[in-house]
Amino acid sequence: MILTLAGMLVSVVSAAAIVRQKLATVIDQLQDTEKRLRGLDRRIDALDTRTEKQEQRLNILAQMSSPENLRRDHMTMATLLRDCEQLRKEMDHQLHIHNSKHIPVASERKAE
Repeated sequence: MILTLAGMLVSVVSAAAIVRQKLATVIDQLQDTEKRLRGLDRRIDALDTRTEKQEQRLNILAQMSSPENLRRDHMTMATLLRDCEQLRKEMDHQLHIHNSKHIPVASERKAE
């Protein structure tokens, strides 16, 4: 009976040692898996940030190139060009007046 109990005790102790060893292996694997998942999470976060930044830039470019904005910009440019041409004509007229024969002023008219 003592021999049987001793054999059972040895078996339980050896099984506990095997379980402890397997448990240590499983814990190491779990830590490795957790470390890899954290690395993947960091990479996914970085990619999400990049994607959001690219999407924001794309939205800005889309707004700048929208038909309404292009139409408004072209109309503004046409108005500016028309005004510039009008100012050029007025300036040419003023230069012509300035560089041509001057009308006598009042004091010169009295002297005549």
